[in-house]
Amino acid sequence: MTNPRRSVRSQCPYCGVGCGLELLPPAVKGEAVKRDAEGNPMWTARGDREHPSSLGQVCIKGATVGETLAPGRLRQPLFRPTLEDDFAPISWDDALNKITGQIQASVARRGNADGIAMYGSGQFHTEDYYLAQKLLKGALGTNNFDANSRLCMSSAVAGYTRSLGSDGPPCSYEDLDHCTVAFLIGTNTAECHPVLFQRLLKRKRKNPGSVKIVVVDPRRTDTAKAADIHLPIAPGSDLAMLHGIAHLVLRENGQDPAFIDDHTENYDAFFDVAARWTPRRVALFCNIPEKRLREVAALFHRREKVLSLWSMGVNQRREGTAVVQGLINLHLLTGQIGKQGAGPFSLTGQPNAMGGREAGGLAHLLPGYRLVANAEHRAEVEQAWQLPAGRINAKPGLAAWQQIEAMEQEALDLWWVAATNPLVSLPDLDRVKSAMQKCPLVVVSEAYADSETSHYAHLLLPAAQWSEKAGAMTNSERRVTYCPAYRRRFGESRPDWEVFAEVGRRLGYSEQFNFESAAEVYAEFTALTQGRLCDVSGLSHELLEGEGPQQWPYPSGSTPTTEAKRLYADHQFATPNKRARFSTDQPLGLAEPPCDTYPLVLTVGRYLGQWHTMTRTGKVERLMKQHPEPLLEIHPGDAQELKLRNGELAAISSRRGHLTATVKVTDRIRRGSVFLPMHWGFTQEKACEANTLMHDEACPVSKQPELKACAVIVAPAVSVVKPVEQQKGRLEALRRLLTPALR
Repeated sequence: MTNPRRSVRSQCPYCGVGCGLELLPPAVKGEAVKRDAEGNPMWTARGDREHPSSLGQVCIKGATVGETLAPGRLRQPLFRPTLEDDFAPISWDDALNKITGQIQASVARRGNADGIAMYGSGQFHTEDYYLAQKLLKGALGTNNFDANSRLCMSSAVAGYTRSLGSDGPPCSYEDLDHCTVAFLIGTNTAECHPVLFQRLLKRKRKNPGSVKIVVVDPRRTDTAKAADIHLPIAPGSDLAMLHGIAHLVLRENGQDPAFIDDHTENYDAFFDVAARWTPRRVALFCNIPEKRLREVAALFHRREKVLSLWSMGVNQRREGTAVVQGLINLHLLTGQIGKQGAGPFSLTGQPNAMGGREAGGLAHLLPGYRLVANAEHRAEVEQAWQLPAGRINAKPGLAAWQQIEAMEQEALDLWWVAATNPLVSLPDLDRVKSAMQKCPLVVVSEAYADSETSHYAHLLLPAAQWSEKAGAMTNSERRVTYCPAYRRRFGESRPDWEVFAEVGRRLGYSEQFNFESAAEVYAEFTALTQGRLCDVSGLSHELLEGEGPQQWPYPSGSTPTTEAKRLYADHQFATPNKRARFSTDQPLGLAEPPCDTYPLVLTVGRYLGQWHTMTRTGKVERLMKQHPEPLLEIHPGDAQELKLRNGELAAISSRRGHLTATVKVTDRIRRGSVFLPMHWGFTQEKACEANTLMHDEACPVSKQPELKACAVIVAPAVSVVKPVEQQKGRLEALRRLLTPALR
């Protein structure tokens, strides 16, 4: 563990920007180091000026992360036979015996391990992700591992793979300093990736004519307020808009014929699709002025340096993959890829979602950007893992929502949730709660004791979190940072990789899981990436700790550098014929459009000061004061028609559920749409389970749910809907077992 009297460098554990942090114990000369109830130093955070991704900048969440490390922690394993019982402490040995016993019983009864599933997280270190794959996909032979990246980035993964041949954002943050057009679509960057947005604004303020910002978003967000052009398109119409831009680029001969001829395929079919989306048709479909569409198209057909950035507003859609590919089409059409200041750049939601994808952390993946459906890929991994040929299943495992459906059908005997809180983040939450009650053993590995998912678990395992375990994380620009353990583990908590390794050993795979340190795990993982697009075979904990963060590809023999790297600079893509592929999907619109009964579209998003399900940020007083409650944004015209008043309560109902929230009348939302933040689960004082209302319709390619839109009806609330008594009882049962510091 790092010397507690010295500052340490790490990566922020919140969003995928992956800002560098410098952690400082608040010791003042002549005074004792301040400590928490466990005797750990109370660390404070500031931006690390030496980190090449963030250059010393940090948002309010990263700056206050030191305040979240001790409050509300889960101290020891807890178990209860049924969800009606209170939790009681048990030993780690007993806890692991329950897991291995359930796995063995399930395999004996079913003849395979498909009754076991794990749902992981972009909060994992790469080492945690990697050993989870080795345990499930290797030792057990089931591909039933998925992660909350399925809710976040799987459409980006699928879009990159289908268009360019492989996952992997081709751009770097440095491109923000060189682009002449920043095209932001489906991303409230100012609030969700604030450090990157501030970098762009700083450049624009310093040299106003250097970059033009275009924002495509139904809401007038803080991001849109800073735009030169804001396109408030109708929800679900973005693919039509992208085809319309392509139509105008072609009409003005703004395409790059040489690039298209030499480096792409399927252009003729794409040309036919784009030809049908005339400006008039697009303007009507998207409900935007035709003039605005032409202004944006002109930026593309003049072959400016266009950097396109997107996030959940694109990915969390029934046609998420198609929209990602539609955006990539524009870059292929104009040759704006693999160049400084240009390219299609997905902004990752979580700190190590990228590392998870590299480690194979989705139900269809294997380490090194390999696919379970590819026989050659399976054989390579089986050999590396010293497993018999044919051990890895050729069929993709259960994606996140398919795991819920499997529990509904009583097809899962064990559901293991680690480092995530699906009872806030998944859609149709009442259905998820019902499904979990049908699973014989729900295991939750969690650092905090009062997450919503904990209330539906049988076995709680205390997890050592970021700051208490060593490991690597990869951010949105493919930069890998070493995150040291600089605090003692809280109570009896253990790193996830250690738990996965111990289960593997208890199941008879001693040789495969004989690791003494996270560094050894990482070394085995990096060797599996050799020769792959995401090659990090030249990295190690030692190198990252000594030389600082490094961007991949970083094959063995590479020289450490902070210079930005871009994929596809040679225009040789990761497809069999080295050509990128134009896509031809037709727009579908929303999976659940408004109707007479449910006339409004609800969109769900995030606040700057909160993080996903508030497990950490909900413990920071300053952040709670910044966003004390969830607010329903509604346009003044809709509010007047529905007799809703600012500051009063509204009842919001969909086909799946209902809730209440305080009204905020604002013109930042377009007519016909309303907005809620997704953070407040049922354990929060201002509970507002926004995802209770959302449907489970998903992109057929990426399996990513359309968490960005559903049809609702809104009316003045008669009374406040409170958490059910059973949920209150579970909350109290958990809190009785919290650290004594909270008693």
